[in-house]
Amino acid sequence: MVKKHSVVQIYKNVLSRENRASNLPADTKGVPFEMRVKGSLMHDAEIGDRVDIITSSGRKESGSLIASDPYFSHSFGHYVKTLEEVKHIIMKETEELENE
Repeated sequence: MVKKHSVVQIYKNVLSRENRASNLPADTKGVPFEMRVKGSLMHDAEIGDRVDIITSSGRKESGSLIASDPYFSHSFGHYVKTLEEVKHIIMKETEELENE
């Protein structure tokens, strides 16, 4: 049970793929337009229930409850050695410009 006033994330299908604009690229047009948004739960609920939330900007949204106490789980990927080499080249060239 997720308690009222908990910070949660909901899912909402905003537009089905049939209702997407016709001028979109095929790979974009072939999938629904979806929304995931965080906010404060307005009543007790279970994961999967249709719920209402209040976002941090004060908007009321409704959708399927997908997470309680959501967190970021993305990263910027693995270390890329080439970027470190590029950084050194840029730093060296910048230093030479400053010394002119």
